[in-house]
Amino acid sequence: MSPSARAVPFWSPAEVAAAIPATIEHLAAHRILAYPTETVYGLGGGIDRASVEALLAIKQRAPGKPFLLLIAASPMIERLGLRLTHSAGMLAARFWPGPLTLVLPGGERRVPDQLRGPEGGVAVRWTPHTAMQALINAYGDAITSTSANQPGDAPAANATQIVSHWAAQVAAGALRVLDAGTLKASAPSTVVDCTSRYPRVIRPGAVSAATLREVAPDLIGDL
Repeated sequence: MSPSARAVPFWSPAEVAAAIPATIEHLAAHRILAYPTETVYGLGGGIDRASVEALLAIKQRAPGKPFLLLIAASPMIERLGLRLTHSAGMLAARFWPGPLTLVLPGGERRVPDQLRGPEGGVAVRWTPHTAMQALINAYGDAITSTSANQPGDAPAANATQIVSHWAAQVAAGALRVLDAGTLKASAPSTVVDCTSRYPRVIRPGAVSAATLREVAPDLIGDL
């Protein structure tokens, strides 16, 4: 590993606080960040068009498959111009912060079309990861999120794997890696489309459909 291709410690409260200022500068420069979440390590950046294009390039993902957004406070939904439908509001009140991704309508003036899914909505999750909450709140805006891997590979479980895979980008300063150690294996977030009359599970995950129906009894999908 190149001496210049190293991860930034992001474990203790002191490390998190120390890492945030330079990380915000990195995001403001439309560069990509690798970071821990409550599920797997993610790749992401700002929600502006230049940052999304940079993420597409480093992820090597063809256009047309959108990234989700991570938030850390409810006012971010309003600032993005997204709308919580009745069902989405009930689900958010019960399961956020947590491993539940909601696809929401709105955001036409704030969210680039590249982040909009085939159903026309924008996927959003309020992360319960405390260090990422601190970073996102300090940044003041949502960040994009996708698993830290290339198509066909398993998501990275630790920062060492990310630095090894993208050593050139890390050394060049195009990718900043936040190291929170090895994450425990966990299920991905459940994804629920809330853009139509009835909420619909479009990816099963950590929160079961039976649990979701406790607050959204008209939920469709995932048995």
